[in-house]
Amino acid sequence: MAMTTTATDRIFNFSAGPCTLPVEVLQQASDEMPNYRGNGMSLIEMSHRSKPVIAVFDEATALVREVLGVPADMHVLFMGGGATFQFGMVAMNLLAGGKTADYTHSGAWAKKAIEDAKAVGKVNVIFDGKPSNYMTLPDAASVKATPGAEYLHLTSNETIGGVQWKDMPTVNVPLVADMSSDFASKPIDFTKFGLIYAGAQKNIGPAGVAVVLIRQDMVDRCPNNLVGYMNYKGHTENQSMLNTPPVFQVYMIKLVMQWLKGKGGLAWAQQQAAKRSEILYKAIERSGGGFYKCPVDAKYRSQMNVVFTTPSEALDDQFVKEAEKEGLSGLKGHRSVGGCRASIYNAMPIEGAEALANFMDQFAAKNG
Repeated sequence: MAMTTTATDRIFNFSAGPCTLPVEVLQQASDEMPNYRGNGMSLIEMSHRSKPVIAVFDEATALVREVLGVPADMHVLFMGGGATFQFGMVAMNLLAGGKTADYTHSGAWAKKAIEDAKAVGKVNVIFDGKPSNYMTLPDAASVKATPGAEYLHLTSNETIGGVQWKDMPTVNVPLVADMSSDFASKPIDFTKFGLIYAGAQKNIGPAGVAVVLIRQDMVDRCPNNLVGYMNYKGHTENQSMLNTPPVFQVYMIKLVMQWLKGKGGLAWAQQQAAKRSEILYKAIERSGGGFYKCPVDAKYRSQMNVVFTTPSEALDDQFVKEAEKEGLSGLKGHRSVGGCRASIYNAMPIEGAEALANFMDQFAAKNG
């Protein structure tokens, strides 16, 4: 007999991605999977040219526009390959042919974007966080674009390092941003951005798709000599259906955006993110004798990925193992930096942050 699982059996998933998703969304997807709305088959078995699938894409697009306030001159695209694919695609469309762009090096994901861009064109690294081990960011008002730059690229939140831009620079070129880990968690000033991309698996859906928001004038800059799938023009002209798209992932994004809208949209998400992160940062600060330490500059600490260490690597490992037994999963820091990391995306309930903070208090009292 198959085992049934209920919402009450679920643990708190603090993984950096794939993210925790709303239970209501998972339950709706489960209910609709075998026979999607009376069509006699699941959505993911249908032709992507069928009316039900096209309706899902239309609804997902409209919800992203509505919830995020995306302006009319920006296209909403759903593309396979995640944000990593976008590192190279941005450069191939906007930097090829001897052009120059500015990049900020804020950590591991910014580094990957810079490396791919350098394979295509000239890159000016206008900020490099190496002296602080990528634990701080520049004041947004101090950031200036270099003459002749096509765009300025930044990573709004470093999932691994736990640093987050609190304000966006105001410069005389379009901003291009990887917003994977804080997308849909707070309002966006779209007047500053020419292109935004985000892997869905942090805040709004399962892995396998990226949301791309691209302004029409940026599309107009794309060259005509790129292979079809690599050119943003083809994707905008075909409304995310240049090829067979990741239907299930977009369906899940639609459900998550409906859920987020029902909760109160970005205002609610921003308030919840502040509350969750405050609970955990306070737990770090009150640990006796500095048992827990967060290495990130307090001005730029992420509200999505809270990184911290205990007094030793051995205790870090013990913390992660004991937390797992208490139903607090995914707390091991990234292999490149070690320590511990709690990722607290939109669907993480406040109760999850409180449960982790309580465990942190108990662990510090026992091992401090």
